[in-house]
This record gives sequence, structure tokens and C-alpha cells, in this order.
Amino acid sequence: MNRRPELRRYHAHIWDEPIVMQMGQKGERGIILAEVEDAIKRTVGEAPSYVPRNMQRKEQPGLPEISQPHVLRHYLRLSQETLGMALNIDIGMGTCTMKYSPQVSEELVRLPGFAELHPYQDEETVQGILEIIYHFARFMSEISGMHEFTFQPGGGAHGIYTNVCMIRKYHETNGELDRNEMISTLFSHPADAACPATAGFKIITLYPDPETGLPNIEALKAAVSRHTAGFMVTNPEDTGIFNPSINEFVDIIHEVGGLCGYDQANSNALFGIARAKEAGFDMCHFNIHKAFSSPHGCMGPACGAVGVAEALSEYLPVPIVTYDGSRYHLDYHRPNSIGKVRAFLGNIETVVRAYAWIMSMGSEGLRQVSETAIINTNYLIRKISDVPGVSMAYPKQKIRLDQVRFSLEKLKEDTGVGTDDVARRIVDFGVQEYFTSHHPWVVPEPFLPEPCDTYSKEDIDYWVNIIRRISEEAYKNPEITRTAPHNLRKHKREN
Repeated sequence: MNRRPELRRYHAHIWDEPIVMQMGQKGERGIILAEVEDAIKRTVGEAPSYVPRNMQRKEQPGLPEISQPHVLRHYLRLSQETLGMALNIDIGMGTCTMKYSPQVSEELVRLPGFAELHPYQDEETVQGILEIIYHFARFMSEISGMHEFTFQPGGGAHGIYTNVCMIRKYHETNGELDRNEMISTLFSHPADAACPATAGFKIITLYPDPETGLPNIEALKAAVSRHTAGFMVTNPEDTGIFNPSINEFVDIIHEVGGLCGYDQANSNALFGIARAKEAGFDMCHFNIHKAFSSPHGCMGPACGAVGVAEALSEYLPVPIVTYDGSRYHLDYHRPNSIGKVRAFLGNIETVVRAYAWIMSMGSEGLRQVSETAIINTNYLIRKISDVPGVSMAYPKQKIRLDQVRFSLEKLKEDTGVGTDDVARRIVDFGVQEYFTSHHPWVVPEPFLPEPCDTYSKEDIDYWVNIIRRISEEAYKNPEITRTAPHNLRKHKREN
């Protein structure tokens, strides 16, 4: 039962592949369209007549002319040179919740009835998708305790920025624009400080207690003032440590008139267990493209779902989908709205996938997701803690939720091999390069795995065995790790 899983041999494909703009030749075609019939031409006219003259191109765009087989080969070859969720174990990508996304959801967003909708259609013709958005917002309200949601923001940081803009609008409406300070914590996502800074706020950062890893409540009391606009915090933070006193932090902010935003990108271990409402938060955001089993997207089809308490609903971006008992509507009539933060309604494909996932899981299934994620994380801690050179940051906190921050400080001291070296070497075993951590490296030589809920015990054992193998190499022949990667398309010596 304790046998270590045997590591598979891996080597990436190597294709000397040009960029697509360098491919093809004049006259080559992927598809030849049928000639338009004369009757249709007479009825609809020439296509250029529908484009204003000042918007018409003077020259054809310089696009490559390539046949279908060559296009297919090109992108398949590129895909063979990369690693991703569908190919390997992505446990190493902490804070990203790189979980399996059911393929049936991909079929749903490709259905013609959805894929061919146009965002400018009259609301009477899109009642179906408005119904999904409306009911998904109700799901999110139940999960968080917030009153109303928008799905416009294009990702997690954009969701934080949307919350910050609503905080500013709230204080402006109340004649308190001198509230120009925003408080966050060091182990919150960096966007919890960066977004308020982008919006013009001064940032005050609370540092972790060296023993517990939690932000110091006395430091918060010293930081608040009449200039405090709000508090933006991730909980559990990026150490996997949940702050059990978070409601006390929220109360302190409220006592001086500030608002509190809950960054719930790390929500995968909280479904059915903890909600933003019970902790007293005024607003929150979720990354729908992570914990809610829609592909992560890497800045592509992301969705930062933003929810607010009832008193802040008037500040949400417009439009909001409403229901009058018989029809669904796009509500633009919110005079205190911060306006649009993204075109149309946002990345609704992501909402559809997440809606389907929640419907398939049900409330009991969602809680099981979180319980499984917690079990997986703490199993990983037990397995990896006896790997030479590995230690866990803030070890007094025995239980972690969705992830855990480890340190390779001892490995570095003993062998000269640090976490960046290990991150490059791990890909030689066919798994994704792991996430070290956000800077600054308060935890020396950090790495931050997150096994979430969709990885099996065997997957975790396999991933830990890779770390064990690299540790053994570092102590016996550190040059192997220092010169990695060896099995990818590009080797270190070529970079």
C-alpha cells in the first residue's frame, strides 16, 4: 500500500514550427465558398454597402493563406509542445484551482442556440440565456449570502477592481471622498492591493504573525482611521490558512465607516461551510473560471463574479438581469451604478459551464467538493512532509484548506538547489511547472501546491514522488536539477 508509484518516461515533442504568419502561399485556401446566387445579390446588395465608407479597409488584411490540413497540423504540433490540464497533473498550480472541467459543459456552450446568440439581440429573443444568468446569480447568492450578482468582470483582478470602484462610488455618494486608504494583507492575492492602488487608493498592508501566519488584529486597529475606505482580503490566504477571526477584522473596518470586500478566488474549500455574509462582508468576488469548474483560461474566458449586500446593489455595473414573474429583463435603470466594466454581459460561456456544474452537483455535492479538497490538501501535507529538504511554512497551523505553502530553504542550504531550479526540473516528468509564490518571498524558497477535489490519491502520490525524486537528485547530483529542463522542447542551455 505504501509503494511509491513508478514515474513514467516523458519527453516533449520537438517541432521546428514557424509562426502561422510565415506559413502558406498565395491562393491556398482552407475552404472555397459557393458563389452567391444572383437573386440573393439583388435582394441584399453588395456586402461592402453595409460598412460605412470611412470604416472600409483600403487594402486586404495581410492574413496567411493556408489549407485546412496545414492549419490543423500547425496547431496540433504546438499543442504537443505544451503541458496542460487535459494532459497532466496540475497539482502544482496553487491558487489556480486547476481542476477537471466536465466535457459535457463544452458541448453546451457550442450548441448553435447559444453560440450564435448576438449580444445586441432584443431581450425578448434571448429569454433562455437571461434565465440561466438570473438563476445562476441566485445560486451565487445562496453560496455567498450576498444579495445580487454581476458577471461582467473579465477575471478575478477585474472583479476586485469592480468592488473597489463600488467602494469609491459609495463614499462619493456619502460625501466622504477623503477616505483614500485601502487595507489588505500580505498573503492576500496581490490584486487585493494592486487594484485599489490602480484606482488611486493608498495601500496599507498587514504583515503575518511569524508564528501563526495570520495578520495581526492589533496592527489592523492601529491602521484604521477616518481615511479608511475599505478592506480587501483573501481568506483562506495564499498559505491555505483560514483566518477564524475574520469577522472581528470586518467589524473593526465597519466601526470606522469602511467597507469590506472578500476575495473568494480561493473558495474551493468553502462551499457549504463558510459564507461571506456570516463574516459580515459587504461584497465579494469569485473566480468562476476556477473553483466552479470552468477552464482557467489564462486571461481568456475568465469571469469574476461580483456579489454585494442589498445596500450596495444600486452601485453594481449595469445591466443586471431581473425577473418580473413572467419575463426576464436587462435593468439599466440604476442611477448610482458605476456603469459598465466590460462589453455586454461579460464571458457568459463561463457562466453557462458553471451553471451546468452546479446543477449537476447540487448542494450536497458542492459541500463534498470542499470536503474532498480539504482531505486532499492535508493528505498531501502528510505525504510530502517527509521529503528531504521540504518544510511547511507556519507549521503550528496543522490544518490547511485548499492549498499549502511549503519551503525548500533547507534543500537550498544543503545542496544549492532552490525552488526555481525544482520548478524547471518538475516539467521533465511531464507535469506542469509549479507555482512558487507571489513576491516578496516572505517564506524562503517557496512552492504552493493545490490538489483541489478532482485529483485522486494516486495522482497526489505520483506528484509527491516527483518532488521526492528531484530532492534525491539534488542531494546526489544537483547539476541535473540546476541545468533542467532536459525533456522539454527548449532546454535551459538554449534559453
